[in-house]
Amino acid sequence: MDPEDATRSGMTPAGSPRRPGPLLWLRYAFGGGLPPRYRDWVLHDVTTRTWPLRQMLRSVVQLVPIAALLVLVVPGELWVRLVAVLGGALVGMLYAASFVQQTTEHRAMKAGWPPGYAQAVRDRRHEARRAEELIRYVERYRGGPTPPGSDGPGSPG
Repeated sequence: MDPEDATRSGMTPAGSPRRPGPLLWLRYAFGGGLPPRYRDWVLHDVTTRTWPLRQMLRSVVQLVPIAALLVLVVPGELWVRLVAVLGGALVGMLYAASFVQQTTEHRAMKAGWPPGYAQAVRDRRHEARRAEELIRYVERYRGGPTPPGSDGPGSPG
């Protein structure tokens, strides 16, 4: 790939997605969209092996300014403010964890990917492992491998 073509497509010459700089990443972390040249990076971000951790990190980044403001501005004893902020942060992280798949799917759609595409990419990555798990499950709990031409264990034949 020509380096100039790679730059226009949002890929580095090595073929990996171009990462946004710190300011663009902060904008992205707070829910803002990225320019189209980062489309492939967004897909990588929401489908890589560590995608849930990345989303939780973005949630923490969103909480930090609010937590700091509450600790510094709200009157009262420091320990009370800290416990209140910690409790609120824990509830916020619980919500973030509950909606992690929907949030990452929304990020992918904002970058121009079709609905459900990020989940499909994640599912494809684990296809072989899931097939092996299904085989082990059938062998262990369903009486062994199903012979070809039958409908399964216990079928009349």
